[in-house]
Amino acid sequence: MKRSEINKAIKRLERLCAKYSFALPPFCHFKPEDWQNKTKEYQEVVDCSLGWDITDFGLGDFKRYGLSLITIRNGNRLMADKYPKVYAEKIMCLMEGQACINHFHWHKSEDIINRGGGNLAIKVYNSLPNEEIDYESKVKIISDGRTYFVNAGASVILKPGESIHIYQRLYHSFTPQKGTGMVLIGEVSECNDDKNDNRFNPPTGRFPKIEEDEKPYRLLCSEYPKLK
Repeated sequence: MKRSEINKAIKRLERLCAKYSFALPPFCHFKPEDWQNKTKEYQEVVDCSLGWDITDFGLGDFKRYGLSLITIRNGNRLMADKYPKVYAEKIMCLMEGQACINHFHWHKSEDIINRGGGNLAIKVYNSLPNEEIDYESKVKIISDGRTYFVNAGASVILKPGESIHIYQRLYHSFTPQKGTGMVLIGEVSECNDDKNDNRFNPPTGRFPKIEEDEKPYRLLCSEYPKLK
């Protein structure tokens, strides 16, 4: 991805959060130069990968396959003594025509929430014991106190305020429903580990390669300097 595209995506998500009165924590507003003066008081931000995360999944086509997100709070399963939180929260957005690609999590279960904007379509499949996609069995849906079943590959539509529970090893991809516009998406989950807990199918990357065509507007969570 070009840095200019990342900067544009960050500003877009900032505007969307402001539109729906979703206030962001202070570290989301730090400029790159601000990080040069930060001390280990902010080590949790670094160790738990809090902050901005813009990705094209290494596919080089952000407008079709991409996601803009902020990890607002998180624990760290590998450093549980230091960071004992067992939960995480994210805020994300997808433009119409853009999709978060098919994947599941081995360890994390989560609720995905439509926080505002258009409708969100979430396509779901069970996984087989060998971790491949199950194209046949019905999928159990848990959504806002309701439990029911849909066919493999069905899209569950979430209107603003609605949510779905994504349990471990449930394949899911999501995109705004055509004609409804950009969506602000929330996620409440167990601890998040994007380096080790995503099983993409078909396989792909998680973080982008960045072409530096302009200065960064904000640092991504993978770019923080060593703190003093």
